[in-house]
Amino acid sequence: MRHCSVQVRGLLTRDELDRYNALMEVGSFLESVNRYDLVYPVQKEVDLLIQPAIERLKEKGRQRDRADEEYLASLREREGTLPSEED
Repeated sequence: MRHCSVQVRGLLTRDELDRYNALMEVGSFLESVNRYDLVYPVQKEVDLLIQPAIERLKEKGRQRDRADEEYLASLREREGTLPSEED
């Protein structure tokens, strides 16, 4: 079973995290008894379950990018209003 990243796991809701942990436990058990034919559908369920958290992570990144751009724009604006050293 493939685990999702710590960042994605941190953005799962409590219900999603409980379900994720249960699915991972089932998948680990299936792997231990060499039932890889059944592990695949469980892994697909995990992949579907974590999609909303991946989208939340992407949105956090976009918000951070927007905040960075606003900050850089404010710096450029401030530099434009400061008197130059040559005056």
